[in-house]
Amino acid sequence: MGEKVKQWLLIGGGALLGSISTMALLKLFPRLFQNLQMTNMTYSRSTPSKINGQESLLRGREQYDGLSETLIMSNFMQDEVVSEQLTRNIQFFGIESQQKVTESFVVVIGLGGVGSHAASMLLRSGVGRLLLVDFDQVSLSSLNRHAVAARDDVGIPKALCLQKHFSLIFPECQIEARVQLFDESTEEEILSGQPDFVLDCIDNIDTKVALLAACVRRGLRVLSAMGAGARADPTRIRIADLRESTNDPLSRSVRYRLRKDYGISSGIPTVFSLEKPKVKLLPFKSPSGEEENPSDYQIVPGFRVRIIPVMGTIPAIFGQVMASYVLTQLSGLPVHTEPVVNLDLDHYLVLHQRLLEHEELVYGSTTQVLVDVEEVMYVVKELWHGRSARDQSEKEVGRKMWRSVNELMLVRWDKAKPAGVSNLILLKFKEVDEHESTTVDAIKENEPEFYNMVTQVLRRAEKDFAL
Repeated sequence: MGEKVKQWLLIGGGALLGSISTMALLKLFPRLFQNLQMTNMTYSRSTPSKINGQESLLRGREQYDGLSETLIMSNFMQDEVVSEQLTRNIQFFGIESQQKVTESFVVVIGLGGVGSHAASMLLRSGVGRLLLVDFDQVSLSSLNRHAVAARDDVGIPKALCLQKHFSLIFPECQIEARVQLFDESTEEEILSGQPDFVLDCIDNIDTKVALLAACVRRGLRVLSAMGAGARADPTRIRIADLRESTNDPLSRSVRYRLRKDYGISSGIPTVFSLEKPKVKLLPFKSPSGEEENPSDYQIVPGFRVRIIPVMGTIPAIFGQVMASYVLTQLSGLPVHTEPVVNLDLDHYLVLHQRLLEHEELVYGSTTQVLVDVEEVMYVVKELWHGRSARDQSEKEVGRKMWRSVNELMLVRWDKAKPAGVSNLILLKFKEVDEHESTTVDAIKENEPEFYNMVTQVLRRAEKDFAL
C-alpha cells in the first residue's frame, strides 16, 4: 500500500512539475519567437561594406518600409523585458508618449565625448532606431570622455564600438553604424529615410556647417552641439537658438558661415556654454619636442590635429542635455528652456522701481503691484526674454540687450486687473502710452495675432504659479 502511494505521489508531482514548466515555456516562447523574428529582420541582410576605405557593418536600410518598422517597434514595447527596462520612462512620459519615442528614428553624427553620451541615453530611453555616423576611431586619450568605449575598443571605428556595446544594452533597437564622413557626396545616404531628429555633434566647422545647411534645406529637425572643450562649469550650459549662443568661438564661426554661404541666421537650436574657454589649443609638437605644422599630419583635410584640453564631464553633460531635449521633443512633453538673458540683479531692481512709479502715476497707488523683484525677474526673463512684447521675434543679446533694457518697463496687460505675474507685459517707453490708451478688447479685435501671443504667454505664468 505504501509503495502505491509513493508511485501516485511521484506521478502527481511529475505531472504538476510538467504543467508548471509547460506554462512557463508557453509564456516565454512568444517573446523568444518575437525577438528572434525581429533579430532576423534586423540582421538578415547585414553585410560588411567598405566606406571611405573602412569596413563597417551596415544593416540594409532597403529591407525596411515605414509600416514594418512601426510594427516591429510597437511589438517590442509589448515585450515584458522591454517594458520593464523602460518602466521609469513610461511612468515619466506616459505610455503613449513613450510609444512615440520608441517609434522614432534619430541620426547622431559625431560619436566622440558629446555624441556617444547623447546616443547612449537615446538608446537607454527606448529610441527604436539609431543611425550612428563617424569616420574616426577610438583612441586611448578619448577614454576620458567616451560613453562606453573601453581599452579593448582602442583602434576600432567609433560607430562600430557604439553598435557593439549598444546591442548589449538594448538589443531590440535597430542600430545602423556608418564609418563615414558627412559631406555633399554622402548627404543623401545619411539623411534619407525621414529621420525624426538629427544630432550634430561634429567639431569641424566645414562639416558642421554643411550638415546644418542640409538639415534646414530638407526640413529636418536638428540640434547642434557647440564647443564643449576647455570648459569646466556645468551650470553655464544652455539650449538656445544659434543666434543667441554667445561666448563660444565655434558658434561665432558657424553663425558667420551659415549666414554668408547659405543665408541662414537663426532657427537652429544649439547646446552651448556661456563660459569662456579656460585654455587654448595646445601646440602641435613632434616626438623630438619641436613645434611643427599640424596640417602636415592631417588624415582628412580641414580637420584639426592639435589637441583641445577637455575635462570629460563637460562633453558628457552636453550629450545628456542633447538627449533630454530630443526626448522631450519626440514625446511631445512641453519644456521651456531657460532664455539667454544677460541681465543682473540691478536691472531687475530698476524695472521693479519703474513699475512702482508708473503705477503711482497712472493709478495713484502702488497697492495693486503684486510682484517683488524675484517675480519681476521671472516675468522679464522667463516670459518676455528681456525684450518688448512687441519685439519677440528679435534676438538681441549681449551689449545690445543691456542697452535695450534702458528703454523697457513693465505695465499691466489688462488695466482692470492688478499688476501680478500673469498680467504684466514688457514694453518700450514709446509703446507704453499707446498701450495705456487702448483696451484688451480693442487689441483682440484689431491685433488678434498679438493678442493670442500675449494671452498664451500669460497663461504660462498662471500655470507656473498655480493661479
